This record gives sequence, structure tokens and C-alpha cells, in this order.
Amino acid sequence: MTIDNNQLLRFTTAGSVDDGKSTLIGRLLYDSKSIFEDQLEAVSNTSKRKGHEGVDLALFTDGLKDEREQGITIDVAYRYFTTPKRKFIIADTPGHIQYTRNMVTGASTANAALILIDARNGVIEQTKRHTFIASLLQIPHVIVCVNKMDLVDYSEKVYEDIISQFEEFSSKLYVKDIRFLPISALNGDNVVNRSEHMPWFQGAPLLHTLEHIHISSDLNKIDARFPVQTVLRPQREGFIDYRGYAGRVASGIFRPGDDVTVLPSGFTSKVKTIDTFEDSLEEAYAPMSISMTLEDDIDISRGDMIVKTNNQPEPIQEFDAMLCWLNNLPARARAKYTILHTSNEQKAMINEVVYKIDINTYNRDEEDKELKMNDIARIKVRTTRPLMIDEYRDNRITGSFVLIDDATHETVAAGMIL
Repeated sequence: MTIDNNQLLRFTTAGSVDDGKSTLIGRLLYDSKSIFEDQLEAVSNTSKRKGHEGVDLALFTDGLKDEREQGITIDVAYRYFTTPKRKFIIADTPGHIQYTRNMVTGASTANAALILIDARNGVIEQTKRHTFIASLLQIPHVIVCVNKMDLVDYSEKVYEDIISQFEEFSSKLYVKDIRFLPISALNGDNVVNRSEHMPWFQGAPLLHTLEHIHISSDLNKIDARFPVQTVLRPQREGFIDYRGYAGRVASGIFRPGDDVTVLPSGFTSKVKTIDTFEDSLEEAYAPMSISMTLEDDIDISRGDMIVKTNNQPEPIQEFDAMLCWLNNLPARARAKYTILHTSNEQKAMINEVVYKIDINTYNRDEEDKELKMNDIARIKVRTTRPLMIDEYRDNRITGSFVLIDDATHETVAAGMIL
């Protein structure tokens, strides 16, 4: 299998507090030689001050001062590293219940989720919650890392038991690809290098798995969607008549000559050129940022969407969605919000809370209709004008939105369209 050397893999880490997420990422960065000397020096000094023998790998990701002092992850810490095979962006998300919203934020763009389980504790409520969120956000690949194998004498039976526990509850969820790995982040077993302590495990170590996981087919290449962000009119020599529609391809593939329709107006035209800052292209696909020109002069502005004429989303004003409430204050009944969907902004209202989900048991609660921080619920939304939407499971870009409180301008919720 050939891999594009520039291909970017985004992955998120999740697990209970003290399961070793930050240590695992520190080990990945350290063993793959992705740490700058000044970072290494700063972390070495902090480790010495705390009385640790050697380098405390967890400190490489704990960016906030509070986190370093408490030894826990509060915010979503993003880390970037690269190997000869791939580029990576890691979102290290918190394990505490009160930071569910941070996990939703960090995981929303991920190709893969690393879910850590402490080998001594097995599957716990936090594990189920994090797996449920990964399933809800339709993260295509889940890698279950059974960590701290050194503390259970590298026992194959303990590992097999945890796999059985995990498979029992995950069978109810929608996750396409689940893999299991026994590791010791502290000692480096099966992280970058294969473990000598677990000859019974024949699989590849974690870094090899991340480098070779197939993500090209995760993108929707069928439904061509191009939300317009701005109109380019350079008005300078050589570009006097240039009128380009700039934005990021959400999904699908566009080529010059394609028959396209502009929504919501319904005007049709053909793609004339596809341009970038450097050059003109023969085709554009997600997630490329481009400028597109059309054969006809059509009134197009920010928030419109260019789609293939023979494959159009349905403009809808009322729809159902799964919503994660992000704000400290609860949702107000019949309150007006601004909905941001791709580059489109409209006014919206939560018409009804259908049910809330207890993400520890997966049970539906149809009695309690108040949305509080970290709640996940099925809701009905109504907007002032139609949005060009797809189902989230078909298209993570055109199937997602955020709600903004008009009074405080805070982002209060993230939603996935059903």
C-alpha cells in the first residue's frame, strides 16, 4: 500500500484520569525524536524539581501551569509531530467527567481515537463514555491501548479479558474499525518499538499502526460540496474581470467543466477554473482551499454552496440533531441562537429536547428536558432560512454545526445532524 508522505493524520487521546495519556504521547514524541532540545531541557528541569528519576514524559503535553502542578489534563492540548511516513496532530483531551465538552471539541476533526485503559482496572465508566463520544462523532478508527501492562506482569490473560469486556459494550455502538494493543507507555513497550516482554502479542507497535492506518477512504469523495467563504475581485492588472469564489472543499471532487448548481438560489453553471495561490488545478477535493470561477456571472456570496447539479443536498429549515451542550449556563427555552453551518450564519431556535442520553449507561431520559453543561441530547432545531445539510454520518463537515448565544457571543453547543 502506498502512503502519501504528506498525508496528515489527526488523532485524539481519551481515557480516565491517570491512565497515562500524557505519558503515552510523551513517549511517542520522545522515542520518535520529535522533541526540541529546549523542550527536553525544560521538562528535565521540572522533573528534577519534582524529584522524579529521569524525565517525566507526561510533562511534554501538559501545557497549562495548573496541569503541570496537578498532573492532570484540563484543556485540549494539541501537539504536532512528523515521521518520514506521515504528519500527525494529536489532541490530548481530558479524562474528567466535567471536561466531556473538551473531548467533543478535540475529537470532532479526528481520523482516529486512542482510548487508554489501565490494565489493573479494566473497562470502567469513563472508558464507555469516551468510546460513546468517539462513536457519536463518527471517528472512523479506534485504537484501544491497554496501558500499564508492566504492572500486571505483562499478562496475556489480563489483556484478553479486557478485550472481551470492551467488545461486549462496544457492539452496541457504531464504530467501523477497532484495534487493540497491549502497551506500557512508561517503559515504551509497543509504543514506538516492539516489546520484548510480550512475545505473545504479534501485532505492530502503536506508531507503526498510526503510520499505516488507511484514512484516504474516510473522506466523502462522492457528494461534492463547496461552501463559499468569500468572493475574490482583485481589480488589478491581469485580473480585471476575475471573479473567484474562495473557500474550502467540504467533500467530493470538482473539475473544470463540471455542471454545478448554486444553493440556495438554484442557478446553474459550469466550473471554469480552479485556482490556488500558486497555480490552476485540474481537480480539487477535500480539504483543499481553492478559488473557483464559473462560466456565468451569478450573484454568489458568503454562505452559499456550490454543488454538483446531479447531487444536491436538501435545503431544510427544520431538522433533528444530536447536541453536546458546551456552556456553563443551561439552555434557555425557546431562546434565539445564531447557528454556524459551514460558512452560513442563520438565526435558530431549539424547538424541542426529544431525549437526553446518560453516556455512562447509554439509556435515554425522556423526562429531564433541561440542557446543562456536558449534556448530550437529541433535539429539534428550526432556522430562519434553509441550510444546505447532509447527515453527519455521510458528511462530517456539512452535517455539523455550532450554536452561538446572541447575548454573550459564546459558543454554547456543537451539533451533529441526523
